[in-house]
Amino acid sequence: MSGRWGRRLGRFARIVVPSVVAGILVELSVPPLRLWELAFAGLGLLVWRLGGLSWKARLLAGLSFGIGLFAFTLIWVTGFNRPGYLILVVFEAGFFAVACALVPARRGRALAFPAAVTLAEAARSAWPFGGLPIGGIPLGQASGPLLNTARVGGPLLVTGLTALGGVCLACLFEQYARRRQAPVPSRPGWGALVAALVVVGAVAGSAILAPDGGPPVGAVRVALVQGGGIRGLRAVNVNPEIGYVRALRETLKLKPPVDLILWPEDIVALPGPLAGTVAEAQLGSLAETFHATLVAGVTEDVGKTRFLNLAVAWSPAGRVIGSYDKVHRVPFGEYIPFRSILKHLANLSDVPRDAIPGHGPGFLATPAGPLGVMISYEVFFASRARAAVMAGGQLLVVPTNTSSYVSDLVPTQEEAADRFRAVEEGRDLVQASPTGYSAVVSNRGVVRDRSGLGVAALVEATAHRRVGLTLYERGGDLPELALAAACLVVGWGWGWGWGWGWGLRPSGL
Repeated sequence: MSGRWGRRLGRFARIVVPSVVAGILVELSVPPLRLWELAFAGLGLLVWRLGGLSWKARLLAGLSFGIGLFAFTLIWVTGFNRPGYLILVVFEAGFFAVACALVPARRGRALAFPAAVTLAEAARSAWPFGGLPIGGIPLGQASGPLLNTARVGGPLLVTGLTALGGVCLACLFEQYARRRQAPVPSRPGWGALVAALVVVGAVAGSAILAPDGGPPVGAVRVALVQGGGIRGLRAVNVNPEIGYVRALRETLKLKPPVDLILWPEDIVALPGPLAGTVAEAQLGSLAETFHATLVAGVTEDVGKTRFLNLAVAWSPAGRVIGSYDKVHRVPFGEYIPFRSILKHLANLSDVPRDAIPGHGPGFLATPAGPLGVMISYEVFFASRARAAVMAGGQLLVVPTNTSSYVSDLVPTQEEAADRFRAVEEGRDLVQASPTGYSAVVSNRGVVRDRSGLGVAALVEATAHRRVGLTLYERGGDLPELALAAACLVVGWGWGWGWGWGWGLRPSGL
């Protein structure tokens, strides 16, 4: 009995240990560590480990990989709910468990693996509750050369190419291992060759040829207002007047000329509508004083159980000229799904009200130019930026609030998302946060200026408006999803012998 259980434990360890290590390697690529090269090694280790496994073993390998990845990238959740963190990590890992189970155990992995990983990222970014793209594979490439390909195919193309780079490493390793076992002349497998060509071609082609939003059609002098303060405090435990006063104090330090003043998300917290309040008059006066467009995050309570999360714009004449209601709410942060049930099982006092979802694209027509707006969490979703630009946005603006996080894990991932949205849409992007990061990002994904965390700061810079469209803006995610689905099917067919009659016998992966 002990020998049998020992063998089972050994087999279990041979599946779980390398898969967890693979997940950890990919996790090290995600901000704040940003070791983007390690994602290729991690995914290469995973696709190698899947070789020869039963579907149940591949399911276990994918689950182990996901746990290794999300155990740290989602660790910020422990600051809100520790049991919820454990559930979330396992749930998110489940997407990769299913993806790995869908990968052929032997031949065909070179095509099927990148496809399955891409589909897993697409699924977890869309479901449930609108998805959770935080902590995933693409954010780890915001500091690497594959970021350029986002203007061609968005985060899904970056994910697929990263996985394909891992396949390339795995193919080369298998060829090396074969030579060591039987030292006869051989060539690298088809998988390694195709992977290398696709990765190099995609990076070089997108960087040189792909549209990036075109030349500037106008300059915007922006001022990003960061009042500063203590991080790690939940909204229900903070007096909203403090943040408002700090933002007001920093704004008064401005020296004209300025075209756009951006205040953070929910910096103006009201028990009712904005119209007729002291805050409306004060911010209108500020806009008039500096002869600038002012955009500020405003929350308005609607009764005792709901609220609106808005980005409101004032004209240089001091009048409110438009607003945008946040569409993509934060589940369990801005609203509680199934509140009527969960209130009997958990303490929901930290989220006493549910945000009312908005509708339509984030777009504000202002004297500073047509603005594409994403409020905080929305910047993690490529679809929100795409909708804003399709509506006419020439400059992306992001009022955000990451003050409730103690560490820099979420702010740095948000900055990575900023870089992705700027590159995908070919637009400069500006972001303001009450305690950081407030940043200016170019249409090429370069962070040109950034504040520190927790400090009071006034980031002044010149951003540019653009009207050109990238390939991703024109096509969205559908081409990548279709390609991934096709590659998954062909990968299985490749393993079953499709194409052998044409002399395309698969080698290795």
